[in-house]
Amino acid sequence: MNRWSPALAVAVSLLVAGCGSDNPTAPTATKPTFTAAMSAANEVPPITNAESGARGTATIVFNTTVAGGQITAATADFTVNLTGLPPNTTITASHIHPGAVGVNGGVVVNLGLTAGEIVTNASGAATITKNGIAVDAALAQTIINNPAGYYFNSHSTLNGGGVARGQLVRTQ
Repeated sequence: MNRWSPALAVAVSLLVAGCGSDNPTAPTATKPTFTAAMSAANEVPPITNAESGARGTATIVFNTTVAGGQITAATADFTVNLTGLPPNTTITASHIHPGAVGVNGGVVVNLGLTAGEIVTNASGAATITKNGIAVDAALAQTIINNPAGYYFNSHSTLNGGGVARGQLVRTQ
């Protein structure tokens, strides 16, 4: 056996240990990002009225603070683009819900659109941007761990239960 083997093993162990953080509980920020390809056909039940052509994309960025390996705080930024709507469609609400494909669930993250943010667009397209929405830290972690178990949808005056829906997919 080479007489340097034990010394080399100790040196490598110290090097590996030294590569860790000096403070493992120091907060760090992360930005998990999700998209949802939304469609009226994805709603449960599917939309079959004048808004059946609704489609769009939601991009959701979680702004999380992590300490000790756990999310301690979270907010979300949303950008929603909808098209294929009849002219003058009013979008009244947008949310994240728990639920796999084909399953409806209650609201867990509400964009909280106010009267001035409700979108009506004469061309049949709508864009919603909403930043800094509070998200429970434990819920944020659950969504990060299983985005396919959640969906995003927008609601209209005609389709109060939802006009376009898409499952979350983590992209970053």
